[in-house]
Amino acid sequence: MHVSEAIARRRSIRRFEDRPVDPDLLRAILDKARAAPSGGNLQPWQATVVSGNTLARLKQAMASALTEPPGTQQPEYRIYPDGLPDPWRERRSANGEALYGALGIGREDRAGRFAQLARNFSFFDAPVGLFLHVPRLMGPPQWADMGLWLQTVMLLLVEEGLGSCAQEAWSAYPATVKSVTGIPDDHLLFCGLAIGWPDHGAAVNAFPNPRAPLEETVRFLD
Repeated sequence: MHVSEAIARRRSIRRFEDRPVDPDLLRAILDKARAAPSGGNLQPWQATVVSGNTLARLKQAMASALTEPPGTQQPEYRIYPDGLPDPWRERRSANGEALYGALGIGREDRAGRFAQLARNFSFFDAPVGLFLHVPRLMGPPQWADMGLWLQTVMLLLVEEGLGSCAQEAWSAYPATVKSVTGIPDDHLLFCGLAIGWPDHGAAVNAFPNPRAPLEETVRFLD
């Protein structure tokens, strides 16, 4: 598969087949991803992969955490800026409406929207979850390095026919995640990544998700 094809095929997968992922295949993918670039070759990313019994314990712990009063756990960071202006606000809103529309969940169905949001914390029933974390001493440049590594992993997954969904939502429950996985307290939990075999017949995996025209994001100067 050409890189350009993997980029075109990659999308956030929110429904997976009931089919295990071969641990050796996943290990080979993550081994290839070691070649991702990083400033000064720091390779600051740290990943914790969960499946089987650990994943089951995590789901149980998260079911309890979701019943806690708001503010019980301190999020690792603010996912979106306050007062997000257009065009970014409009892009985010359009993405959400397309997602819920594909699921048949109306704007007024608050219970349905919360239930879909809560599915983040079961990794959308994917057989494997991955947590991306980094020592807190690292700064914004190393956060960018994590993004480079994460994109590398996601494209390698596509090459093998697998799918994924990067989930910053996990950053809102660091205490629960760390209590189950043993991720050190001095590490910042950046995101989760659901990994599995995509259900290509699911509408939630196929709704349109357009990108901005090149002219909106890139300038060419002679």
